[in-house]
Amino acid sequence: MKNSLIFTLFWIAISAIQVAPDASNHRYSEGDSVPLYANKVGPFHNPSETYRYFDLPFCSPGDVKEKKEALGEVLNGDRLVSAPYKLDFKREKDTEVACKSKLSKKEVAQFRAAVKKDYYFQMYYDDLPIWGFIGKVDREGRDDPSEYKYFLFKHIQFDISYNRDRVIEISARMDPHSVVDLTEDKDVDVEFMYTVKWRETDTPFEKRMDKYSQSSSLPHHLEIHWFSIINSCVTVLLLTGFLATILMRVLKNDFMKYAQDEEAADDQEETGWKYIHGDVFRFPKYKSLFAAALGSGTQLFTLTVFIFMLALVGVFYPYNRGALFTALVVIYALTSGIAGYTASSFYCQLEGSNWVRNLLLTGCLFCGPLFATFCFLNTVAIVYNATAALPFGTIVVIVLIWTLVTSPLLVLGGIAGKNSRIEFQAPCRTTKYPREIPQLPWYRSTVPQMAMAGFLPFSAIYIELYYIFASVWGHKIYTIYSILFIVFIILLIVTAFITVALTYFQLTAEDHEWWWRSFLCGGSTGLFIYGYCLYYYYARSDMTGFMQTSFFFGYMACICYGFFLMLGTVGFRAALFFVRHIYRSIKCE
Repeated sequence: MKNSLIFTLFWIAISAIQVAPDASNHRYSEGDSVPLYANKVGPFHNPSETYRYFDLPFCSPGDVKEKKEALGEVLNGDRLVSAPYKLDFKREKDTEVACKSKLSKKEVAQFRAAVKKDYYFQMYYDDLPIWGFIGKVDREGRDDPSEYKYFLFKHIQFDISYNRDRVIEISARMDPHSVVDLTEDKDVDVEFMYTVKWRETDTPFEKRMDKYSQSSSLPHHLEIHWFSIINSCVTVLLLTGFLATILMRVLKNDFMKYAQDEEAADDQEETGWKYIHGDVFRFPKYKSLFAAALGSGTQLFTLTVFIFMLALVGVFYPYNRGALFTALVVIYALTSGIAGYTASSFYCQLEGSNWVRNLLLTGCLFCGPLFATFCFLNTVAIVYNATAALPFGTIVVIVLIWTLVTSPLLVLGGIAGKNSRIEFQAPCRTTKYPREIPQLPWYRSTVPQMAMAGFLPFSAIYIELYYIFASVWGHKIYTIYSILFIVFIILLIVTAFITVALTYFQLTAEDHEWWWRSFLCGGSTGLFIYGYCLYYYYARSDMTGFMQTSFFFGYMACICYGFFLMLGTVGFRAALFFVRHIYRSIKCE
C-alpha cells in the first residue's frame, strides 16, 4: 500500500511537468514559420534581475503577442513575446531590416545604462535558447570611466543548423562593426537588421540538447567532480572506520562491564550513559515544536528524493523551461500529508494533547518563513518592475494549490497520524524526577557541538556546492544529477554518523537532554551552507544591487532553513535508533 502510494505520487508529479516537447510539433517544410520568442533582458551578473524584452526601447515591426506560459515558466521569470525577427525554415536572409526607430535622448540614456551593466537578451527559437549582448563598452586607451564610449549592436546574424525537417541548433552573433553610438545624449536613428544562414547537419533531433549540457560535463569538470566524490567517500570511510573501531569497541566494553556484577561497573566517566537510563527517554521540551520540525523535515526529505528521481529519469533536461519549479510546487503540495502524519503521530507518541495546534504549527513551520520572504522579495521585484514579480493570477493559482491540495492533505495526514495510536518504543522506564545534569566544559555545550557536527558533512559537499551555485545563480547548466545524488547520499550518511557519535559522547557525560541536541547538530550543516553563501557572493560572483542581493540571501536563507529541517530530522532519527539499540542491549532495573 505504501509503495503504491509512492509510485502514484511519482507519476502524478511526472504528468504535471512538461517532460519533453512533442516531436511532431517540431517538423517543418521549407518556408514554414518557426516560432521565435523574445524572453527577457537583464544584467549578465545578476541572474534574478531580469526584465521584459520590450522594457528596453527595441522597435517592433507589428503587434507583440504574448505566449501562454505554464506555472513553472512564470516562476522562473520567463515572459515570452513574439520577437521582431522572422526566421522561416531554410530561408536565408542577408541584412534584412527588421524595423526602424528614432531613439529619443531618454531612450538613448536607457540603452546606455543597459550596455554599461552588461545587459544580455534571451530568445527561444523552436524551444532552443539564444543569447547575446545588446551592446559593448569601448575602454581601449581610456583610464577614466567618464571617457568610455558605449555602442548598441544593431545587426544580429543567426546561424541555424537543420536535419531534414527539424531545427537542430541555433546561435546568434552580434556584428561588432554595425553599431550605434550611445555615448552622448542626443536623438539617434537606428535600423535593427538581421542575417539568417542555414546549414545541414547529421546531428539527430533527440541529441540537439546535448550541446547545452556539455559545458557541465567537460573532461576537467568531470575530473573535479570525481575528485569531489573520492574525497567525500574517503571522508565517509574514515568516519565509518572511526565509529566501527573506536565507538563500537567502547560500546562492547560497556556491555561487558554492565553484564558483570555491580562492582565491575563503577567507572562512571566512561560508561556513565547507563546511569541515566531513567532519563534518556524523557520527552523533550517544546514537544509540539519538535514534532512539527520532524514532520516538516520528513516532508522536505521526501520532496528531495522525488526531485532526484525525476532528475535521474531525465525530466530536467537542459532548458525544459520551468520544469523544476513546477515539480517543486506539485510535489510539495502532494507530500504535505506526510508532514501531517509524521508530526501528528510523533506528537501523540510524546503524549501531546493539542494535536490541532501541532498540525497548524507543522503547516506554518516552513511555509511561514517562505511566504514572508516571498512577500518581501516579490514587493522588491514589483518596485524594480522585474519579471521575478509574479502576476496576480499566478499568486492566486499558488494560493488555490495551498488551499485545495496542501492544507486538506496536511489535515488528512494529521488525522491519520492521530488515529494510528502508535506508542513510543522506549526500552527503559522513565523515572518520575529528572536527574541533574553535571557541569560540563564549554566545548560540550550546544553551539560548539553544532559547529563540530556541521563541519564534517559540509566538507564532504562543499566542492559540489560551487557547481550548484554557478548553475542556480549563474548561467551554467547542471546536468550530472547522478554525481549529485551520490553526494546527497554521502551527506546523509555523514550527518547520521556524526550525530550518533556526538550523541554517544553526550550520554557518556550523563547529559540526557539529547533530543533537541541531535536535531540541531544534524541540521547545523544548513548553517554552514549559508555561511558558504556569504563567501560565494563576495568572493566568487559579481552580483551587485539591492534586488539581486536580497533575492540571493533571501531565497538561500529559505533553502538552508529547509536543509536544516531535513538534515536535523535525519540526525535525530539516526540518534534515536542508536539510543534505542544501546539501551535495549543492557539490562536496566
